[in-house]
Amino acid sequence: MDPITNPFSPGAGTQPPELAGRDALRAAAHVAIERARHGRAFKSVVLLGLRGVGKTVLLDRMRTDAETAGLRAVRIEAPDGRSLPAILAPQLRSVLLHLSLIERAKDVASRALRALTGFVQVVKVTYQDVEMRLDGVSEPGLADSGDLESDLTDLLQAVGESAQAAGTAIVMFVDELQYVPEAQLAALIMALHRCSQRNLPIMVVGAGQPQLRGQLGAAKSYAERMFDFPMIGALGRDDAIRAIRQPIEDVGARIDDDALDKILEQTQGYPYFLQEWGKHAWDVAQASPIRGADVDHATKLAVTALDANFFGVRFDRLAPSERRYLRAMAELGPGPHRSGDIADKLGRDVTSLGPTRAKLIAKGMVWSPTHGDTAFTVPLFDQYMRRVMPDFSA
Repeated sequence: MDPITNPFSPGAGTQPPELAGRDALRAAAHVAIERARHGRAFKSVVLLGLRGVGKTVLLDRMRTDAETAGLRAVRIEAPDGRSLPAILAPQLRSVLLHLSLIERAKDVASRALRALTGFVQVVKVTYQDVEMRLDGVSEPGLADSGDLESDLTDLLQAVGESAQAAGTAIVMFVDELQYVPEAQLAALIMALHRCSQRNLPIMVVGAGQPQLRGQLGAAKSYAERMFDFPMIGALGRDDAIRAIRQPIEDVGARIDDDALDKILEQTQGYPYFLQEWGKHAWDVAQASPIRGADVDHATKLAVTALDANFFGVRFDRLAPSERRYLRAMAELGPGPHRSGDIADKLGRDVTSLGPTRAKLIAKGMVWSPTHGDTAFTVPLFDQYMRRVMPDFSA
């Protein structure tokens, strides 16, 4: 099969040729965003899910949907080690400059730009990674107190008023939200809460790992009433088949049922893995249709690629004690697992393993679905750990 016409392109956040099984989530986000634009009560949205389930892809498609509807979208990623003010301020400046060109919003947007100037001047003192420079003047007493919760509230209210005056809504699409420190999350939640109380059209559509819901609740106790938390998981059988079959048929080729069954068995319906198997199955097939034997060959190539990249880059970040902890989890199966069972596998006391578990949570390798339980944040990671560390010993 011609690799140039291969429809599959596995990658971090790469849009798949067929975004299957996510229409209901897109529709729900659209309703929330339009309610914000029309000044009606709404909740911000936070997509939760493991690695490889397509959160970033869905977030980007929702952003495209919003922009197509004429709304102002801000797309940011919260990388580990960067502050929220540093990544948010430049994007808000861009939106406000656009709104200031709209006659009916000009004065309000100009005031919001003054709020942003004061905000940046103050937060530069606290957050050393804020490198943005603004030539405008600030407005004394507006977003410049030095208290992040108060200042971010003032700033987002001014931004929301600008959007309201322009007859639009501003949607902040924030990926990897779990990396925002608790104090900064608390400030964001409070600011959004005040804007919501005033029916201002500014909201967040975020994405993060499953532990994010607990992080938001820890930051502000009322956070869970402000957000909807759809859980993004593996695709059901019909949607997984469509994600593979439709792109192949769109370029004039076919795949037989045996090949589809084998891909579903290997990938368990996880979107990233579907793309990986689809790519390799296409590349190894000599001609259409793609058959089960092609998938058997593709499986070896897909596993090798995943081990070197998707799984391997995460494994390489781990200390030896962390690797042993994850290998003990893998010995127990996919999970989740009780902390006591993991400790028993390692021949250790639960308390002594607390620091290791905490480090793994901080690195985004595991999370706690319920108190005392531990689960992998990466699908099929138990299988990888058994491959990369075949001999388990406590």
